[in-house]
Amino acid sequence: MSVSPWTRSLDARLKPPLPGEYRLQPEDFIVDEQLDFTPEGSGEHLWLRLEKRRQTTLEVVKALSRLCEVGQRDVGYSGMKDRFAVTRQWFSVHLPGRKAPSALEASLRALDLRLVEQGRHPRKLKRGVHRTNRFRLRLRGEAVAAASFEARWEALCAEGVPNYFGPQRFGAGRRNLERARALLEKGWRKRDDRQGMMLSTARSFLFNEGLSARLDEGTWATPLAGDTLMLDGTQSVFTAETVDATLEARTASLDLHPTGPLWGVGEQASGAALALERMLQVRHPALCDGLVRAGVSKAQRALRARVIEPSSTREGVDSVVLEFSLPRGSFATSLVGELIAHPDFF
Repeated sequence: MSVSPWTRSLDARLKPPLPGEYRLQPEDFIVDEQLDFTPEGSGEHLWLRLEKRRQTTLEVVKALSRLCEVGQRDVGYSGMKDRFAVTRQWFSVHLPGRKAPSALEASLRALDLRLVEQGRHPRKLKRGVHRTNRFRLRLRGEAVAAASFEARWEALCAEGVPNYFGPQRFGAGRRNLERARALLEKGWRKRDDRQGMMLSTARSFLFNEGLSARLDEGTWATPLAGDTLMLDGTQSVFTAETVDATLEARTASLDLHPTGPLWGVGEQASGAALALERMLQVRHPALCDGLVRAGVSKAQRALRARVIEPSSTREGVDSVVLEFSLPRGSFATSLVGELIAHPDFF
């Protein structure tokens, strides 16, 4: 599938970024999952906050299943975290009437997993319940040394980041996208895509295509008649049949964000949003039609992500450490792709 590069938000104003490096080692990319509650202290589920490196979330799920002698379905987690990184996140293990294995912490340590904290809770940890992810990233190279770097960073902090799905969603060389297209063309079946990753890949690609089109039009951060708008920090949405000065002001202040479709079965959009959906349908009919046949429900995703509590620390002329939080589901790699040119991005 031929794919054009997706548009950055700052290139027209500040020119494309120069080459740079990130994730030269796992410690250059630190992620800390943030819940807005803590385990209650009692219940059938043992909650474990683990630090991992060079492992996927699903590999940790398999390890906990084996060590605690439970099925993988008895292990819960909120979000998928990067492999080549140092990440801290919560997992839950269903152990009704059972204590954790006595050597669990040592067994985890042998797998290069560090137990940060633990506690009991009445319920399983479900997907998407964390509020934000806190990042600490180290960037290096020409882009960091360039005079325009600080301007790019400050603009992202003030104006938000295009909420692209990151390159890790599509696999090396975007091969997951080819697999998704082939599967949807022949007819999606659960047994061929147990985790639903191919459906997610197709929907992520279509969303990115739509966001790139809005960036090209200069309307990615501007409410248009017919847009579905999302309240910052929530999944609450409403349709703006008309746009007035109040909506424009709330959007400019990052209180509201225009959204784009996560393709599937659902009501047709209206106004400018309908034009965007028709464009996607014309460009990618196999993906759009395949997702509808698969029965996945349509949803909306914010076109923009607010950068929460940002800070930067220079380590030298061409090295900087950035700290910030993003809402769940937003990718730090999309922010990095606005700051440096790298083969992973766009």
